[in-house]
Amino acid sequence: MTARRNLFKWIAALVALHGVIACAGFFAPDDPLAQDREHPFAPPVKLHFRDAQRHLHARPFFHPFRKSASALDPYVEDAARSIPLRFFIAGAPYKLLGLVPSRVHLFGTDGEPLYLLGTDGYGRDQLTRILYGGQISLLAGWLGAGIALSFGLLIGATAGYCGGWGDEILMRVAELFLALPWLYLLLALRAFLPLSVSPLGAFLMIVAVVGTLGWARPARLVRGVVLSAKERDYVRAARGFGASDAYLLWRHILPETSGVLLTQAAILIPQYVLAEMTLSFLGLGVPEPAASWGNLLGNLQQYDVLVSYWWMYLPALAIVPFFLAYLGLASALQECMNTVGAQHWRGQE
Repeated sequence: MTARRNLFKWIAALVALHGVIACAGFFAPDDPLAQDREHPFAPPVKLHFRDAQRHLHARPFFHPFRKSASALDPYVEDAARSIPLRFFIAGAPYKLLGLVPSRVHLFGTDGEPLYLLGTDGYGRDQLTRILYGGQISLLAGWLGAGIALSFGLLIGATAGYCGGWGDEILMRVAELFLALPWLYLLLALRAFLPLSVSPLGAFLMIVAVVGTLGWARPARLVRGVVLSAKERDYVRAARGFGASDAYLLWRHILPETSGVLLTQAAILIPQYVLAEMTLSFLGLGVPEPAASWGNLLGNLQQYDVLVSYWWMYLPALAIVPFFLAYLGLASALQECMNTVGAQHWRGQE
């Protein structure tokens, strides 16, 4: 029961995190492409509950920034103005889950810009772009992991079930892919692809590249499961009754690989999100103006941004809860598999 509780806990955490990203338009206070050239690299606003007279307010508020004459601190709070934070307010139009048109945002203001996490060099809201950027980065991780696991399942099942010289060749190729430096191979493959492409084309190329590079480890794990499963008594009995190879694979052998595939998915998805971030950070992935966690970090390649604007590091922190939740899910899946295996062997005894 403890293993299942841990599993459900991590699944619930991931559902909540992905739900926020999937509904980015609702949680984001602005349009991800909207620019405010009057406020480039504006720092995050500070929310207050007490005013200058120490009066407590039920609704949080902030003081908008105004330009300062100081070059070291170009923005100062205008304490004479207090802007209340409003909830479930109409704002920039968006499509909820990419389907339902809406203008309702979780929070916002009556016309005053709200920069809870500051702005970038074009005055675009960082919080909004982090939420929308997560859609691209996480989708790249999911699709890349799906491609890698599909290839791994196909190649591993073929090698394990058929055996012989085909198994030897496929496993030697898998060992070659495992031995190659993953990051350098990723960069080398991306370098052969055209640089000037649309955001959608760049996204699809990233997914294809990272997906086709990660099949080797899942393939070896699937092969080991298939080698074990095809020698079990019920599989031998089914073969003796005339079951076809396709039936044996579909009905008896491939279901045994589900635990390995789920565990590998929980490990590969954050790895492929990081791969997308790396390529986009280096300018080889999703280009501007589309937002992804990688190209949001691209601003840090400028020295003045690196040393002066700490809020530009925040997109790197966005991946942390997802990494922790996915690794926790992988650990919980492994624990459940071990528990089920132990119960199976006790039942045989």
